[in-house]
Amino acid sequence: PDLISRVTDAVVEELAEWQSRPLDRVYPVIFIDALMVKIRDGVVTNRAVYVAIGIDCEGAKQVLGLWVGPTTGESAKFWLSVLSELKGRGVADACIVCCDGLTGLPEAINVVWPQAVVQLCVVHLIRASLRYASRKYWAPLSKDLRAIYTAADEAAAAAALEAFAGQWEQRYPAIVRLWRAHWAEFTPFLVFPPEVRRVIYTTNLIESMNARLRKVTRNRGQFPSEQAALKVLY
Repeated sequence: PDLISRVTDAVVEELAEWQSRPLDRVYPVIFIDALMVKIRDGVVTNRAVYVAIGIDCEGAKQVLGLWVGPTTGESAKFWLSVLSELKGRGVADACIVCCDGLTGLPEAINVVWPQAVVQLCVVHLIRASLRYASRKYWAPLSKDLRAIYTAADEAAAAAALEAFAGQWEQRYPAIVRLWRAHWAEFTPFLVFPPEVRRVIYTTNLIESMNARLRKVTRNRGQFPSEQAALKVLY
């Protein structure tokens, strides 16, 4: 263990430099998401590691940073501090920010970048919808929801939602309420051509990286400190 600590401590300075490096002034698209790790601080708790990936103006992907939150679970308040740090490192604006449906997150994004378009991940919205339904209805529900998010424009999507409500609202009113409540964050991608829609309609880009990070953290079980978790993830 002592040898491992000495070897991994060699990356601490590099990690700190990477975490504070200057960033581009504008990112056309930024993806944000969190994953959970177990940290032993007196007791073992699930702590959120916040991850941000930007697509720069050349089309290259950059991991902008990793942050361990102070409390159990993901928090819009901590996201506000993360995004403020990114702005302090030079990110004056983000055109589109793709995220999941965490309560308060769109408001936190617009505090930091008032002109940013917040795009809710469609896959998260579908998953959240299916939680309200019996498994035997998942296939027909998914098929009918597809007509909403593949619509040609917002007007067509609104018509598809009304058609969906006509068929399903009596059985699953919560699903219809969910889509209506998140409509403002769901619809922005509909103004773009299919090539751009494929990039921004889901947070799969960042979730695929998080899946690899989870594999690493799962093999280690729990970490003795925040720094130990960040060293391994980095």
